[in-house]
Amino acid sequence: MQTGKILAIYIATNTDDAVRAQQSVKVLPNQGIIGDRYYAPQQELAIDTLAPRKEDLSLISADELEAFNERFELEIPYGDFRRNIITSGIDLNALVGKKFRIGSALCLGMELCEPCSKLARTVNSHVLPHLVRRAGLRAAVLEIGEIAQGDSIIELGS
Repeated sequence: MQTGKILAIYIATNTDDAVRAQQSVKVLPNQGIIGDRYYAPQQELAIDTLAPRKEDLSLISADELEAFNERFELEIPYGDFRRNIITSGIDLNALVGKKFRIGSALCLGMELCEPCSKLARTVNSHVLPHLVRRAGLRAAVLEIGEIAQGDSIIELGS
């Protein structure tokens, strides 16, 4: 089992808002990060919404971002890539389909968070195809928790 660390946390209140760095955030199951653009208050969820939501959290490796910046001689800040959690020391791709603890929250890796054309337009055109399979992970929150900069990420398995 692998472990990693949280280097930075970002949220944006609305879809097109600039992201803001956070020292810590609170996450709720099937709702996401309180205050983030993808947060879904319980009253807005359908009664039959019991399946984990892939929109709860997005994570990306600082190593991948630094390699991207180095390859293209850029200095794009972590937050500009618009993922919630910047990680170090853990293979995020290997967490698809696995449970992990991030801070005190229990999460499930849902799918790779592939770069989109909007990211290519707003960050850098090289995002596509150079960050395909390297742009992070989408995860569902399974248990309420707090996530803070410096916290550990611990793989728990399936």
